[in-house]
Amino acid sequence: MKSIIKITAIFLVIGLVSCGGSSEDEAPVEVAIKIPGKATLVAPASGTTCEPGANATPTQSSVVFSWNAATDTESYELKVINLNTQETVTQTGITSATATVTLNRGIPYSWSVTSKNKGATTTVSDTWKFYLAGVGVTNYAPFPAAAVSPLSGTVVTPTNGKVTLSWETSDVEASPLTYTLFFDTVDGKQTPIDANKNLTSKTKEVVVNANTVYYWRVITSDGFNTSTSIVYTFKTP
Repeated sequence: MKSIIKITAIFLVIGLVSCGGSSEDEAPVEVAIKIPGKATLVAPASGTTCEPGANATPTQSSVVFSWNAATDTESYELKVINLNTQETVTQTGITSATATVTLNRGIPYSWSVTSKNKGATTTVSDTWKFYLAGVGVTNYAPFPAAAVSPLSGTVVTPTNGKVTLSWETSDVEASPLTYTLFFDTVDGKQTPIDANKNLTSKTKEVVVNANTVYYWRVITSDGFNTSTSIVYTFKTP
């Protein structure tokens, strides 16, 4: 009888081993998703006048955007912004390193590409600016100024009652640029003081009060044409 019991026990042990082993062996294998790489922009080139493109009409043309493929990326999102109006055109789900967008001519634009995969993290490329060539246009206005500091909608603590405004811009003809700063507590469109006109630096220190919302914008001139930025805001505590 003892021999029979021992044999039965051995069979039970063998049966347990053959049915999958320990619970640790059955745990799902987690695959790490890498962060997508940063796309390198190719064309339209930054700071230049873009050719009219395909299917051109007096008012519009199709512009081909291209970039170098990014690592660990399954799709791209292309964002093109009209720098005069801030109107944005977005294409998503792009699986190649190129896309075509129909745009209005004679307008400054910025563009960027976001790399995506199944993970929650995305990676944004640099942002490039270009002018889409207009019919008969030989001299283009400077690119509208963009705020560097303070960023719009932020709370800024003054230093000795002052805040330094700074912005960036450029010109396709590389002409010397001057700036007029509009700065007020109404709408950023009130008549600027003389000290804020014909600036040659892209920074300006301004006097501020506590607990106040300020509005500011910049008009950029190359001596022939001008461009106007959007209105930016910040608040002091």
